[in-house]
Amino acid sequence: MNTETAMTAIHQGLEITLVLILVLLVPALTVGVLVSMFQAATQINEMTLSFIPKLIVTLLVVVLAGPWMLSLMVDYTQGLIESIPYLIG
Repeated sequence: MNTETAMTAIHQGLEITLVLILVLLVPALTVGVLVSMFQAATQINEMTLSFIPKLIVTLLVVVLAGPWMLSLMVDYTQGLIESIPYLIG
């Protein structure tokens, strides 16, 4: 196993991690900004008003994108496991 092969595997892992994190964080961030703008416009300072919509959107994203996220992780892990003989010898 040379350094180029290890760096490629690490690079792919980091890319997949970044994509999976962004899929969850971007909708929650968007909803958080929209709720904050609503709170600023109406001067309502209720903490649950910002937490509940973000929680609902995050759960909805997990339900809708969960199978795709799981298949992405399984494909990456399966590729790593299948490449073990080539990495060793």
